[in-house]
Amino acid sequence: MSNAPLLNDRLLRALRRQPVDRTPVWLMRQAGRYLPEYRATRARAGSFLAMAKNPDIACEVTLQPLRRFDLDAAILFSDILTIPDAMGLELCFVEGEGPKFKHPVTSEREVARLGVPDMETDLRYVMDAVRASRRELAGKAPLIGFSGSPWTLACYMVEGGSSKNYARIKAMALNQPALLHRLLEINADAVIAYLAAQRAAGAQALQVFDTWGGVLSPAMYREFSLPYLQRIAQELPRGEGEQRVPLVLFGKGNAAHLEALAATGTEAVGADWLIELSEAAQRVQGKVALQGNLDPAVLYGSPDAIRQQVRQTLDSYAQGNNGSREGHVFNLGHGMSPDMNPEHVGLLVDAVHEFSKR
Repeated sequence: MSNAPLLNDRLLRALRRQPVDRTPVWLMRQAGRYLPEYRATRARAGSFLAMAKNPDIACEVTLQPLRRFDLDAAILFSDILTIPDAMGLELCFVEGEGPKFKHPVTSEREVARLGVPDMETDLRYVMDAVRASRRELAGKAPLIGFSGSPWTLACYMVEGGSSKNYARIKAMALNQPALLHRLLEINADAVIAYLAAQRAAGAQALQVFDTWGGVLSPAMYREFSLPYLQRIAQELPRGEGEQRVPLVLFGKGNAAHLEALAATGTEAVGADWLIELSEAAQRVQGKVALQGNLDPAVLYGSPDAIRQQVRQTLDSYAQGNNGSREGHVFNLGHGMSPDMNPEHVGLLVDAVHEFSKR
C-alpha cells in the first residue's frame, strides 16, 4: 500500500457529505472494452480471467481510464464472481454468453460444502491487485474496491450463469427458503471478509453491486436481499472519523427501497436512471450520500446532448437536496457498454466538473 498523500479527495469527501470544490465523478465499467488500450491489453493477456487474475495486468487496466480522463476515483479491475469462483464453482466466460459456473449450487449438499474463502490465499490475486493499484495511483485519486451482493452472487451460483427469468433461484426462494437463506448467510460472511481484506490492502472506498436486486418483488427483496445488505453495512469494519472507508450500496431497480437502504448504516446509496435524483434526494433526507444516475445510453448522444443531460442530472440532485450539491457523486445509473465513444466519456467528465464548480 502507498502512503502517498491523497491529492484528490473529492470522492471521499462527497461520500461523507462534506463540502467539495466540484462534484466528483467516476463511471461504472470505466476500465473496459470501450478503451482501445484495454482491448490491446486483453488481446495480449488472452482472456478476461487472465487479466483479472494477474495483479500487474489488473493494476494496469485499473489505471488506464485515469490516464485519459480527469476522473475522481479508480475502481479496481476485477469481477463480482471472484468469491464463488474461490468457493470452488469454477468460473469461466463463454464467448457471447457471459459468465458461467461449471458447478452450480442447487442442493442442500452443495450449499453445505460452501465456505468463506481465505482472502490472502484463495483470493490473494485480488488483494495483490489492490495493493499494486494503490501504490501506482500514488495519491492521484482514491481506489474503490467492490463486491457483488449476497443475493446477486446467489443468482449466478444457483442459475449457473446469467439468466432471463431467474427461475431456479426464485423456485428455491419459494420452495426452499431456509436453504436459500443458508446460502445468503455464507455469501454475506464472505462479502464482509472480502471487503474487509480489500480495505486492509488499501481500498479507500467500497461498493456492493446488488445488480439483480431489482428482479425481486418488494416482499422478496425485503426477505432475500435487504437484510444481507444491512448486515454488510453494520458488520463490515470500516474505521472511524476521517479514516473511515465509505461504503456505497448500489442496485439496479432499487428505487422502491431507497429509504430502507439509507437506514442500513451505509454511507451512500447508488441509484439507477429510472428515478429522478431530486426525488431520491428528497426521500433519503440527507441520511446518506447519493451516487448516480445518468442513463448510460446518454453517451450515445451528441456532445451537446451529453452536456445538457449532465447539467440536468446535477441540477436534479440539487433541487431535491435543498439547493445544495454536496453529498453527490456523479456516476451512470449502470455500467458503460463496449461500443461507447471514449471522446464522449471525456466530454462527460469535463462537463460534470465544469457545471458543478462551487
